[in-house]
Amino acid sequence: MNLKETLNWRYTTKAYDPTKKITGKDMEEIKNLLRMSPSSTNLQPWHFIIAETKEGKERITKGTEENFNFNTPKILDASAVVLFCARTSADDSYMKHLLDVEDKDGRYPNEEIKKGTFGGRKLFADMHQYDLKDLQHWMEKQVYLNIGQFLLGVGSLGIDATPMEGIDVKALDQEFGLRAKGYTALVAVSLGYRSDSDFNATDKTPKSRLPQHETMTII
Repeated sequence: MNLKETLNWRYTTKAYDPTKKITGKDMEEIKNLLRMSPSSTNLQPWHFIIAETKEGKERITKGTEENFNFNTPKILDASAVVLFCARTSADDSYMKHLLDVEDKDGRYPNEEIKKGTFGGRKLFADMHQYDLKDLQHWMEKQVYLNIGQFLLGVGSLGIDATPMEGIDVKALDQEFGLRAKGYTALVAVSLGYRSDSDFNATDKTPKSRLPQHETMTII
């Protein structure tokens, strides 16, 4: 599919065919999509819990047991579910770890550029922590950048997806011990293949977007 076809084909899937599974090859593509997303200053303030087994998906449903049980079938019937988590801090230790990984990957031709990158990254992190006082929100925005790219990427593979903010993030933080590890749950995305009974499929419910003249100013 070309880009236009992918955009028109994909939609927020409401019902999955539990008999259809994503191949191992496509799951590797999916993992690469997650890793290679852009982020501000290459901060990569995320962690992903990927559930492919029945037991793993049941653990994700810990986040839908109370107020969000309408999302439970979207998790259990899907082939896989990705829980997107955001960092809760970006201290010097993490900054230096990032720098070391980048250095090993050959990003820095000399020490001066390496130090400049560290200083620039710290400048933005400190600005959001101390001046704007929105460091965690800033990091969460980077995770949402990842989610946007992810939805388009899996669509290009012919894989359906359902992003869900309707989850109990506290329950999932507890289930996976995320806060002790410096993370918090943010969004779950189910992956798989649409059921023939899905009322939201584009052949049953046409997509709708505001017209271009309302959403764009061409200058």
